[in-house]
Amino acid sequence: MKKISPAKVFVYIILSVVGVISAFPFYFMATAATNISVDVVRGRLFFGTYIINNLQNLIKTIPIGMGFINSLRNALVGTLASLFICSMAGYGFQIYRSKAKDRVMSVLLLSMMIPFAAVMVPLFRLTASLKLLNTTAGIIMPGLATAFLIFFFRQCSQSFPMEIVQAARVDGVSEFGIFLRVYIPVMSPTFAAAGIVSFMGGWNNYLWPLIILQKETSKTLPILISQLSSGYVTDYGMQLLAITISTIPTLVIFITQQRRFVEGILGSVK
Repeated sequence: MKKISPAKVFVYIILSVVGVISAFPFYFMATAATNISVDVVRGRLFFGTYIINNLQNLIKTIPIGMGFINSLRNALVGTLASLFICSMAGYGFQIYRSKAKDRVMSVLLLSMMIPFAAVMVPLFRLTASLKLLNTTAGIIMPGLATAFLIFFFRQCSQSFPMEIVQAARVDGVSEFGIFLRVYIPVMSPTFAAAGIVSFMGGWNNYLWPLIILQKETSKTLPILISQLSSGYVTDYGMQLLAITISTIPTLVIFITQQRRFVEGILGSVK
């Protein structure tokens, strides 16, 4: 039997402790969703029997199904559109040679320093003038081309073999065809990592939808969940059940795509 060194044992212990600490908020959220508000306040750490009652109260209080569908639609459409636009931009910045591209990239990176509050008012006026209030297009428009994702795709594209591009050009493949048929399949881990980041941002987006969504039928899940705390008395069991439901999609996507996410962050090429 292979002997484990004391250093590895110590590392495993530390990782186990950190893992338990990291997972505890999710465990408390899940258990609190099955208890009444009094037990949640008392810090009960065991599963209860009130999940059905909490779910019934939640459905009566907010249209949880409608908010879930709205959030899912906005996040999926925004993620697909953002991946397509940002990947093309990152691909172009790396593949095509130009003296001005580094300057343009510097300007894009500087734009990351501008807080959203500084552009919120003109962005709202632009959205209103285009008649995109209460629409999916109005929600996803500010995040279609983010400097972070463009920079991320550009950095990961540095490991993309130029020989493949040159061979495809010799075979007569168009530039857009090279992007669709060569670049996207090869860079699939990068797309997976960027997709997870983009989806989580779109799913948890709160401030911008709060501003432009003025109809009850258009409100997303984070907005509806925030309304649960607007009264004098908060039902913590019902509120944490709503938060648990809101956490499920991002948790499932991250768990199923965890390996590809790590590969994409490391910039690996399949």
